Amino acid sequence: MKGGFLLFLLLTFFCAPVRVAGAGTDSLLHALSQTIQNRETYTEQKKERIRELKQVLKNVGDISPQQQFTIYNKLYNEYRTFQYDSAFTYAMKLQQTARQLNDPVKETFSKLKLSHTLLSSGMYKEALDSLNTVQPAPMPDSLKADYYALMARAYYDLSGYTQDRYYTSRYIQTGENYADSALALLSPNTLQFYALRGMKREIALETEKAKADFQAIIDKFNPTLNQYAMAANSLGNYYYKEGNVDKAIEMMAKAAIADMKASVNEGVALMTLAEFLYNTGDENRAYEYIKQALENAEYYGAKQRKIQVAAILPVIEGERLTTVEGQRSRLVVYAVVVTLLSVLVIVFAFIIFRQLRQLREAKQTVTESNTKLQEVNERLLEANLIKEEYIGYSFNMYSEYIDKMEKFKKALDRKVMAKKYDELNHVMKSLNLKKEREALYLSFDKIFLKLFPNFVPAFNSFFKEEDRIIPKDEQSLTIELRIFALIRIGINDHEQIARILEYSVNTIYTYKSKVKNRSILPNEEFEKRVMEIKAF
Repeated sequence: MKGGFLLFLLLTFFCAPVRVAGAGTDSLLHALSQTIQNRETYTEQKKERIRELKQVLKNVGDISPQQQFTIYNKLYNEYRTFQYDSAFTYAMKLQQTARQLNDPVKETFSKLKLSHTLLSSGMYKEALDSLNTVQPAPMPDSLKADYYALMARAYYDLSGYTQDRYYTSRYIQTGENYADSALALLSPNTLQFYALRGMKREIALETEKAKADFQAIIDKFNPTLNQYAMAANSLGNYYYKEGNVDKAIEMMAKAAIADMKASVNEGVALMTLAEFLYNTGDENRAYEYIKQALENAEYYGAKQRKIQVAAILPVIEGERLTTVEGQRSRLVVYAVVVTLLSVLVIVFAFIIFRQLRQLREAKQTVTESNTKLQEVNERLLEANLIKEEYIGYSFNMYSEYIDKMEKFKKALDRKVMAKKYDELNHVMKSLNLKKEREALYLSFDKIFLKLFPNFVPAFNSFFKEEDRIIPKDEQSLTIELRIFALIRIGINDHEQIARILEYSVNTIYTYKSKVKNRSILPNEEFEKRVMEIKAF
């Protein structure tokens, strides 16, 4: 108990404090880690779609420029957030095909696609140069809205990138003007409207209104994974600024999961989540996520994303190394303490083991003594029962002999009183000692078998079937059985046995030897097994 308490104190002392995420947040982070492990599955699905589209383009002579334009657009959309170089390539192919078709609308559409790719990669000057070549006036409202929205985003991004008091405010104002133009062309009940208005309100620091717009995208519409990630990412940033860290991590984790499932490599949710977790002390997960964010950025191939991730990675990695070094130092001290505790445990275990062994030996001794005592008690009980039976038997026998002797004496007295001396010999002959002795043996047999009803079967179990001794009836014994019956009740002296049975000592030895030689038991064990035959 004391050892366990000491270990608890050590763990409390040596473990660095880490903010513990809520159960829901922790399960989301676990789901994110699982999604990252399965990212190759999602990537392969996207690559398969790309392969199918490229397969159609192999027979370029069989498809019209209009069909080529459609396929290039689909390939651009697959690569847009997946790989910068390929997205740029297909945006350029869209422009070339649009020129072949001599279609100003499609050419404007292609320029907007290229501008979006340049903007996502952080190439703001190039993006603005591309957008400035667009003449929105003759275009459909949908393209005008896309153009104004891209211009708004370009200036908003420039304001954040420049971080200059004079130019930032000018960029923001220009961005707002373009945003208002786009919003005027968009239907208020569309996802695009809420997304653009939310961005405008975010830049204008109308936090609650912006948060409501992005929440509406999730609640009112059926956003794609990429659109969901954009809205959840913005909400996560709002919650973090409010100090609601658990909710911020939850939304950013959901955004990162959506990005991973959509194979979005230019997203910032995973990078931002890593920063949140680093600030809360969860350095292991922060390091795991920032490494994956860097891998995604390198795969996407845009310098701006790699620079953003690379700026955070050394901070997290450095802190993680510092933490690891601190943990290592604490572990050294912990290892020393645990070693000392282990030595103490071993010493105590040795002492306890020795005491247990002594207790086991004492218990074994007591058990053996109890067993022996029980055996002695059983033998005493058996002996007492035998004595009781034989005392009763003896009194009965003596009583019968006294009666016989009294009758014999009275017969003699009558003959003498009548002076019939010649009839005394006849009276004497009426006393048949041989018959009396046989009656004595039969009486012994009867009382013995009463005391040891299982004696004959138990005795015969020491022999093979053909060598077993079978008495003439159930109440008598053979001479061999009678010899060992006497031994069983404690008469071991051969001379005494010989006197009782009126045989010579050699005859007793001969009977015993013949019986033992026929037995399946060793000779030296035979009499011991006979003594183990239970009474009653």
